[in-house]
Amino acid sequence: MVWRPRRRGVKGDTLSNWIAGQAVEAAGSERIENLDPRDGTLINTIPCSGPKDAEVAVSAASSCMEQGGGGQGGAGGLNVADRSALLRSVADSVERRLEQYAEAESRDTGKPLEVAMEVDIPRGVENLRFFAQAIEERQPMSFSSASSVNEVLDRPVGSVALITPWNFPFHLLTWKLGPAIAMGNAIVAKPSELTPTTATMLAEEFTGAGAPDGLFNILHGKGAEAGDALVRSENINAVSFTGGTATGRTIAEVAAPLLKKVSLELGGKNPSVVFADCEFSSTLEGIAKAAFFNSGQVCLCGSRILVEDALHDALVESLVEQAAQWSDRIGPLITKEHRNKVASYVALAAKDGGRIMCGGEEESPEDGAWFAPTVICGLEHSSRTAQEEIFGPVVTIHPFKDEDEALQLANDTDFGLAGTIWTSDMVRAQRFAQKMETGMVWVNTWNERDLRVPFGGMKQSGSGREGGRWSMDFFSEARNVCVKQ
Repeated sequence: MVWRPRRRGVKGDTLSNWIAGQAVEAAGSERIENLDPRDGTLINTIPCSGPKDAEVAVSAASSCMEQGGGGQGGAGGLNVADRSALLRSVADSVERRLEQYAEAESRDTGKPLEVAMEVDIPRGVENLRFFAQAIEERQPMSFSSASSVNEVLDRPVGSVALITPWNFPFHLLTWKLGPAIAMGNAIVAKPSELTPTTATMLAEEFTGAGAPDGLFNILHGKGAEAGDALVRSENINAVSFTGGTATGRTIAEVAAPLLKKVSLELGGKNPSVVFADCEFSSTLEGIAKAAFFNSGQVCLCGSRILVEDALHDALVESLVEQAAQWSDRIGPLITKEHRNKVASYVALAAKDGGRIMCGGEEESPEDGAWFAPTVICGLEHSSRTAQEEIFGPVVTIHPFKDEDEALQLANDTDFGLAGTIWTSDMVRAQRFAQKMETGMVWVNTWNERDLRVPFGGMKQSGSGREGGRWSMDFFSEARNVCVKQ
């Protein structure tokens, strides 16, 4: 379809909420400044939406659901073929405007333009296309017995809230949006107030592709106000959230009495377990990427490196060299406040007896939020720096003597999102992976994703799974129809 925006939600340096297919100003006049992490300059401003604005957005989504029969059919009356075509059309349009999206994402997050061009936006496009195909291929389950036939049918959940983070704004929004639309729901998305631009662009994109009014709405603002209002709304039937564990816990507490569906992808303190028999060069490259990619602002980052005694000194020396190379590949942290938080953990590590092998200083050209890749050794594994999620380019290294100690250290955390194992012994790798208390394990690689498999964690890393049929199940209600034979 042809790109046909109505009233633009991005107006120079001013962004508006996008509700029912058009830009809508918030009830209040307060605005939030979106600053470039690289130098602190103003990019744009967004409305500081509150409960009244949330009510308007949710009402638009509810009206869209009613067009589809109040949940009997898809939002806006779109059938499966319509939804699939819409997702494909938007994916194609975003791909044609790749550079514009990448530039906006790079400005908001501070990440290098080439990363946004090669990773963030293409992965978002892939998400949309994947779920466009997945909904076409999804078939009802059927179970027959001597006396009856049972058929399991999908029904949309209804109006759903998507609350997304700032580290991969476009990618993680499409990761939720794709299956939500594919399964026939109407959406109100609350992007991070730190990275609002591509979400607004995407909402315009859907309108331009012919999406029904109210199918995809954007509510800008702070999590404690706009996000909280969405979670508390009686007309929001499900909430999908990616972000910090503390916020996820609050969402769960609010949603529980309302008995609404909740998916929480939360924090991590992920171990990279390195055995002495690993292929050293590829292991070094892999654990450095896991530690420093996106300035360590990745829920999956390998921020705890556990290394077998015999390899410890060589690994430390080589990782320090890798850190210097990564200094030229990463952008700043998201804000000065976050930079200060990361710096406080490094200072705490030094106070607790850790040795700062490199980094640790704030690199702040042009008044940005820069921070150097940092390697820390000699720190007790029980220390706060080794146990708490830092979300920056900071890695701690801990030696182990044997497989049993490695497993004990790997699981010695409140989190359980992901982990990596680096070894040439595949029998050991399989044995170790089975015992790791994480939702995801990679062997001799990191962050290789297949969109058909589940994504999510254990313990304080969240509840529920995303990806493939798991996402589609979350955004639908399973109904069983039993017919006597």
